[in-house]
Amino acid sequence: MDETQQLIDAITKGIQEKKGSQIVIADLREIGDTICQFFIICQGNSPTQTGAIAEAVAESTRKECHTKPLAVDGMKNATWVAMDYANIIVHIFLPQTREFYDIEHLWADARLTALPDID
Repeated sequence: MDETQQLIDAITKGIQEKKGSQIVIADLREIGDTICQFFIICQGNSPTQTGAIAEAVAESTRKECHTKPLAVDGMKNATWVAMDYANIIVHIFLPQTREFYDIEHLWADARLTALPDID
């Protein structure tokens, strides 16, 4: 398994540990002039949960891949937390913020993979 896939797996594991929902992986590799190869998008139901998801993602990637995000933005109000892992950017939204920005559909040419929610 390559490093990018290991990182994707560690990120989704962290999201699922804190019950993040509606996980979508957007593969941007076939699109020219993108800032990264993948977006991983999910949501939490409260600012507390989005912050906890971000912390779990950071912990999971540190343990599983021995890496940490280059930058994390949005933890203060936690309506949209973005985590930069160079070739992967993780977006953790509150539902209404996710609906407003609708970034999955801004990248209409991306191949989207939805992961089932874990109860």
